[in-house]
Amino acid sequence: MRVHEVLTRIYLSHEAFDSAIAFYEQLSGVRCGLRFRYDAVRLVLAKVGCFLLIGGSPEDLAPFQETRLTIVVDDLDAFRCFLEGERANVLSPPRVVPTGRNMRVKHADGLVVEYVEHTRDLRAPS
Repeated sequence: MRVHEVLTRIYLSHEAFDSAIAFYEQLSGVRCGLRFRYDAVRLVLAKVGCFLLIGGSPEDLAPFQETRLTIVVDDLDAFRCFLEGERANVLSPPRVVPTGRNMRVKHADGLVVEYVEHTRDLRAPS
């Protein structure tokens, strides 16, 4: 089991999305490495360094705002077994998403995290 990266989630309106990408590119010195529409939930997402920008209407963002981090892992199933053994509660079991597979988990300390296993072509070089 390996954590590839930890992303801080930033929730934004559609109107603020493009300017936020520019800001986080300047802040981090890193270009936007991934940008896509997640039409099934009416959101747009972009990754700039360690920041995951999530844009949508207040109504569309509401179901996701409890989730504070995204952790990119190498083996979602192995992490699920580990986390359940550590008293974490799987809120949303593994499912297919535009970038691979994900699940939402509430850690024993109350932190809600998205774990995602990217498809091979989206993974950053190790």
